[in-house]
Amino acid sequence: MLRRPNPGRILRGPWPVLVALTLSGPSPAVADDGQPGGSIGQPASLAVEPGDAVLSGRRATAQLIATATDPDGSVRDLTRLVEWASLDPDVAVVDPRGRVVPVADGQARIVASGGSVEARTTVTVQQMGSPDPVSFRHDVMPALSQASCNTGACHGTPTGKGGFRLSLLGYLPDEDYRVLSREIAGRRVDPFDPDNSMILTKPLGLIAHEGGQRLFRDTKTFEFLRDWIAEGVKDDPESPRAVSLEIVPGDRILHAPAISQQVVARVSYADGSTRDVTPICYYGSSNTDIAEVDASGFVSFKKRGEVAVIAHYLDLVAVVRLTHLVEVPGFAEVDVPTDNLVDRAVFDKLNRMRIAPSEPCTDEEFIRRAYLDTIGVMPTPGETKAFLDDPSPTRYEEIVETLLERPEFNDFWALKFADVLRSNSRLIKSKGAYAFHRWIRSQIEQNAPIDGFVRQLLTAEGSTFDNPAANYYRISRTPEEAVETTAQLFLGVRIQCAKCHNHPFERWTQDDYYGFAAFFSRVKQKPGLLPDEEIIFAADSGDVRQPRTNAVMPPKALGGPVYGDDEREDSRKNRLAEWLTGEENDFFAKSTVNRIWYHVMGKGIVDPVDDFRDSNPASNDELLDDLAADFVSSGYDLRHLVRTILTSRTYRLSARTHDLNADDEIYFSHAVTKLLPAEVLLDAISSVADVPTAFNGLPAGSSAIEIPDGQMDHPFLKTFGRPARELACECERESDSNLSQALQLIGGSTVHDKLRADGGRMHRLAESGKPAAEVTADLYAVALSRPPTDAELEAAVAHIAGAGAEGRRQAIEDLGWVLINSKEFLFRH
Repeated sequence: MLRRPNPGRILRGPWPVLVALTLSGPSPAVADDGQPGGSIGQPASLAVEPGDAVLSGRRATAQLIATATDPDGSVRDLTRLVEWASLDPDVAVVDPRGRVVPVADGQARIVASGGSVEARTTVTVQQMGSPDPVSFRHDVMPALSQASCNTGACHGTPTGKGGFRLSLLGYLPDEDYRVLSREIAGRRVDPFDPDNSMILTKPLGLIAHEGGQRLFRDTKTFEFLRDWIAEGVKDDPESPRAVSLEIVPGDRILHAPAISQQVVARVSYADGSTRDVTPICYYGSSNTDIAEVDASGFVSFKKRGEVAVIAHYLDLVAVVRLTHLVEVPGFAEVDVPTDNLVDRAVFDKLNRMRIAPSEPCTDEEFIRRAYLDTIGVMPTPGETKAFLDDPSPTRYEEIVETLLERPEFNDFWALKFADVLRSNSRLIKSKGAYAFHRWIRSQIEQNAPIDGFVRQLLTAEGSTFDNPAANYYRISRTPEEAVETTAQLFLGVRIQCAKCHNHPFERWTQDDYYGFAAFFSRVKQKPGLLPDEEIIFAADSGDVRQPRTNAVMPPKALGGPVYGDDEREDSRKNRLAEWLTGEENDFFAKSTVNRIWYHVMGKGIVDPVDDFRDSNPASNDELLDDLAADFVSSGYDLRHLVRTILTSRTYRLSARTHDLNADDEIYFSHAVTKLLPAEVLLDAISSVADVPTAFNGLPAGSSAIEIPDGQMDHPFLKTFGRPARELACECERESDSNLSQALQLIGGSTVHDKLRADGGRMHRLAESGKPAAEVTADLYAVALSRPPTDAELEAAVAHIAGAGAEGRRQAIEDLGWVLINSKEFLFRH
């Protein structure tokens, strides 16, 4: 028998939980000699790169890569499978892993051979007789990072560890030199007895070290640290600056059985010299579940997929994209549509990754999904029936056009923008929150171009009441707050780390942070004439100083130009708005389309949606690039972008998976199942019960998606993750199911009171005299946008009929409770 509990009663039983999917594939192949990647086989050719390496000085090394090209054109890395030999060992020698070490000036021919193929390269050795002291700036500092000594988990924390503090990843070499050479009476480094220096004995594990063994004697890291001490612990502040870092080879696709790739890191200096720094870089993988990279730059794939391999040298970052593909039994390529840019990019990527898309969803699933994703409400039974009865092949496009013009579109997307713009009465007072929300909604209603919308925010001045866009600076009151909010919202960059130090994993430095903050240094606030009013204005002066150098920072766009005060007469923030929304800055268009894609599809192309960085690559670069270009061409038209996504075949894919895509969580081979947002869920429950929710300060009949103020307290909305709008981050809205939500739905007063309300849908159906089968069909139509299955109908009819006349209303309420608590109702699918 179906029966809902009384309020407050706790039931034990299943609760819908979203399960994270993990991309998987076959276990890595291992060759007979223990090296990953299989045998050499019969490649068509073999090449060695980088070609014609130059080794300057006795400390130089060169990592070589042996790349095989197979008859089908695919490439494999054979660096650890071929035999390496030097034909001139009196000039240079090479080890079994392809690392070349100099012996004397001259040229050495290096040969890589395996099976029937062979490749040669020439290595030039020079300056072996010249002094080659260890550079503190270019050898010791990166060596400490490579050994993880100055990371955030070790001595790179603000307070250090064990009384020993280094700057994070060496961004303050002057301070680190003083700490290493002068503190604790020189015991950290002892030039008279280098091997007893604490910075060697501790990480070598010779004496107690909380961080364990971090240093090994047969590495360049040990050599540089030990010899630097032996040479007198010297600094070299005038040494040429490192200006760029590159990884060899470039982006590469590896086909099974190949599962490994050696990479080479090369740095260029301001004096024009270049150098192989492979053994002293530190490396990372964007997804260690797919592939890992060791300290020597050797990448090993665990399963099929894509990763970004990141090399770090001082404050330089280089990235290479590696893809590992396997043959999937039963997979067959699908036709790639050409009439929609979304489908062209998605289906082409699925074919490359050997992932089969799901079947199309049913029309019942489509209309419910489209309504929820576009306007945040469920279709009525009449709207569903009209769509299902429409035989037109263009019915999908037609319903999308209808939804784009509905007033609920403006309410729903105003809610999304107000969340991250922090429309919150605690920050901007109640009148400000209402005014700000009305302005945001009016911009969407007018279909204002998004670039113009953002320019109005960034250049806003005057009264926060008369010009609600000015609330942007009432919320972000300092240059630091403004730079972090602006970067995250409109560039998709989380730059907060660079406030205190160079970003530990990305290219952004403190100079980038404070140069960007300089755009906001002259934005000021003052009280207005009315209560709670503020005036935003541009002051005539005001600068930002870099806290480490105390230098006054000129305005500098992130990854863009530096602006001088004498170049333009208009304000700094006008220049920022012009650059940020300009076509030369592709961060803006990409981050915007990615955010909209996330809201429609349930997951970002870059995910998290506001975390663009080299170590967090897009799952589909072509899709992101094409959407951004089309968005710009459309005039930054929000409705055009939503239309493009909703009318794609990709959007219509089912959430049901099969054996060939069940492990895909990033390539959009099937629809994402996600819990309805708090406001949408409350409105949906109200719709099923046909009992509206009353909200303080709003007219009767207002929906939850129309609430303008993030501080409006409602227990149901709070339980289901409605953000307080304290953060400029999509992450503030909770989307995972939890026990509190289960208790709200199972026994909470919100659901219970609506189901029992006199005059509500359950009451009217009970009084209608309709047969139990018709009552059941009505409730399924309004709650799930579909008729009940035979089994569902049989169970519901039996429950209602079995309750008799006296229990009929209670039984119908029970059925409503069951539908509201079903996964099919609670989740977008």
